[in-house]
Amino acid sequence: MDINSSRITCKASEVLNYKEGICYAKSNLLASILRKKGIPTGFCYQRLTIGDTPDTGYCVHALNAIYLRTLDIWIRLDARGNKQGINAQFFINEEKLAFPIRPEYDEYDYPTIYTKPNNETIATLKQNTDCIDMVLHHLPTKL
Repeated sequence: MDINSSRITCKASEVLNYKEGICYAKSNLLASILRKKGIPTGFCYQRLTIGDTPDTGYCVHALNAIYLRTLDIWIRLDARGNKQGINAQFFINEEKLAFPIRPEYDEYDYPTIYTKPNNETIATLKQNTDCIDMVLHHLPTKL
């Protein structure tokens, strides 16, 4: 969406091939890479506003969690990519995701770490043909 592309990618190989994808596809790629390296990786979700305020509607945002055996902790990280105003970082002692939750806007973190991507998010990628239209009008609003 940040690059105004209409292409929709889903599989890790598609994200690598086309060098683009929304959070659902990028979290698939990150999980694939980390799991190949033996790092336990799961899928996490947030409910966020599409724009800056609740009147813009809501969507489900995908991110990942990794398990660090040496510290016996799960840490969430976001593969969405940074841009002006969005600066996700990976720290062991501090979570710095792309989108901090704003409870006053009825945004929230889903607490579960899933072993597989959510069926509805994957179906959304497969059922749509234009990324911009999909992001603006067809993303799931809750799990």
